[in-house]
Amino acid sequence: MSGPGPTARSGCAGPTPDEPTDESTDEPTDERSWYGVRCVFRHGPLGVYEERVTLWTARSADEAVERAEAEAAEYCEDLDGVEYARLAQAFTLFGTPGDGAEVFSLMRGSTLPPGEYVDRYFATGDERTA
Repeated sequence: MSGPGPTARSGCAGPTPDEPTDESTDEPTDERSWYGVRCVFRHGPLGVYEERVTLWTARSADEAVERAEAEAAEYCEDLDGVEYARLAQAFTLFGTPGDGAEVFSLMRGSTLPPGEYVDRYFATGDERTA
């Protein structure tokens, strides 16, 4: 990961949980930066979840998440049976995105060996790439 950890924020609608979160927030600045924001969606009729990463220029990760969540609402309106799972995670990019730029990174602690880790979190056999 070549930047600070992602900023996680759940939900753009409804009540905010009263319990503390691990959210990291950044202070808005006058200078805009690039952010990759991952949002999770449930496609009910298909029985699948989708993770989408979108790119935004914003003055803070919170602003990027707000913009991504507004786009997520529009995305759901355009598709039947799709709901936003109320999870958004932002990653601050360094510089302007270009060929091969890292647009999102998330680190997860685990003691699993690589093959078991991939099998548990990514290669479950239920993935759809198209």
